[in-house]
Amino acid sequence: MSEDLEREDQLRLECGVFGVFDVPDAAAITALGLHALQHRGQEACGIAAFDGMGFHTERHMGHVGEAFTGQDLVERLPGASAIGHTRYSTSGGSFVRNIQPMFADLGGGGIALAHNGNLTNFLTLREQLVEDGAIFQSTSDSEVILHLIARSRRARIVDRFIDALTHIEGGYALVALTNKKLIGVRDPLGIRPLVLGDLDGQPVLASETCALDIIGARFVRDVEHGEMVVIDTDGVTSIKPFPAQEARPCVFEYIYFARPDSVVNGKSVYDVRKEMGRRLAHESRVDVDVVVPVPDSSVPAAIGFAQECGLPYEMGIIRNHYIGRTFIQPTQGVREHGVGMKYSPNRAVLSGKRVLLVDDSIVRGTTLMKLVGMVRNAGATEVHLRIGSPPLRFPDFYGIDMPDQDRLLAANKSLDEMREMLKVDSLHFLTVEGLYWAMGAGERNPDLPQFTDHYFTGDYPTRLLDREIAEGRNDVVERQLSFLVDA
Repeated sequence: MSEDLEREDQLRLECGVFGVFDVPDAAAITALGLHALQHRGQEACGIAAFDGMGFHTERHMGHVGEAFTGQDLVERLPGASAIGHTRYSTSGGSFVRNIQPMFADLGGGGIALAHNGNLTNFLTLREQLVEDGAIFQSTSDSEVILHLIARSRRARIVDRFIDALTHIEGGYALVALTNKKLIGVRDPLGIRPLVLGDLDGQPVLASETCALDIIGARFVRDVEHGEMVVIDTDGVTSIKPFPAQEARPCVFEYIYFARPDSVVNGKSVYDVRKEMGRRLAHESRVDVDVVVPVPDSSVPAAIGFAQECGLPYEMGIIRNHYIGRTFIQPTQGVREHGVGMKYSPNRAVLSGKRVLLVDDSIVRGTTLMKLVGMVRNAGATEVHLRIGSPPLRFPDFYGIDMPDQDRLLAANKSLDEMREMLKVDSLHFLTVEGLYWAMGAGERNPDLPQFTDHYFTGDYPTRLLDREIAEGRNDVVERQLSFLVDA
């Protein structure tokens, strides 16, 4: 399978962010935090540190462990405060100039910015900024935020930041470092996650709690939806710059993106995934001999399914963790065996068995089709497939690297057509109702928020300005851009 097809058959979240304030060897601590967030972005990584006199930045293509190693790391990036970023590209391409943190010199001093998410009015803002004379150094939506901060007429950097936030839309978690402050912001709906921790009395910001664990920091709380936290020598100040709204966190953090050992919005990702598997079993029991996960994110759901049904759970597919995205596949013949490079059948588990495969989602289905064939070739007499989330039918615009709707399998084929294409004996997805049941640990809790779940339901939580303009809805443009004309 070609790398392009494989990329389109996997969901990727755009980024992970991390920041520390007033700690020794801040860059080394940040590198550790980024290691824990590597799953959120494996194309590129960067660190910006401030030593009291100036900023020091490094940005690299590739993994954190390849980029930020060596005894001289804190000499290359000196300072007691730092922010870091791991990246997949969704808005903008996979270029060195798009690697974060991004840095700009402003009138009151420098600012480094790291961004997880995607702005849904990025193209609209960028086009008008360029027309008004702005010079962009990247194709990333994150740079728009820096330009908006620079254009603000407010005096204080925090107020300029807030001014910029009033003009952007979408899902985002931002971490910024200035000469005197570490700033964290979560979008008004809390679509993208951000947590606050404590490392020996000093604040830490991170996309997930697993990044706190790796540095020995204590989890304090989630940054609230629509909240800005400003960290300086006086401590942590909370600001609510947006009108109050109900939170709508991204449910795919629980299904796929977050590490299973993280706690997101107060819920253990591992426990939620097990509950999804339990509910899936309740909705779609089948007579099989063994439950097998498609590693790795499907493991907790498969455990929950097996426990609910009293079935054996076995690792029937083994994943090779040492094949990276940069592995060169020299010929088409070798590329066709790409799945075999990453996954191997455990024949002792599969041979002669009725196998139930559990996966977290289906994007295009090309990888699953090859895995099903692999399991059958290993001697399975039946292969049944269960998916621990509802069918993906709608594209994402908030930071998930997802194909267009015409390339999403469930958006274009019926359940029977998918079953025939995948060559499985039965196929069942977790229902939307079952997903909420699992998120509420067994009941539809009235205190449970409506999640950002548009990829299943088509219910987008915000306006999609760039998309509306592309579809010819120019009536919304004038009001959106008026502030730029007046500035």
